[in-house]
Amino acid sequence: MSDDKKSIKLTKQEIILKGTIISMITVIPSLMTFTIVWIFFNDVILGVILGALIHFIAMIFSLKISKKLLIKT
Repeated sequence: MSDDKKSIKLTKQEIILKGTIISMITVIPSLMTFTIVWIFFNDVILGVILGALIHFIAMIFSLKISKKLLIKT
């Protein structure tokens, strides 16, 4: 293989690091929303619903971010 084909691939460390960043972008806002709603409104069901809504919104943004992060030029 030539050096050009080797440089295009991501290493395992890069994949793990970028995957961790993307998962944090997805999980932290939904957990924070759930916790805040649960503490202030004392309603678990509302916290779960809002947390899930925020989670899916964060997943949409993380898809766009991952396209920029994971493509190696």
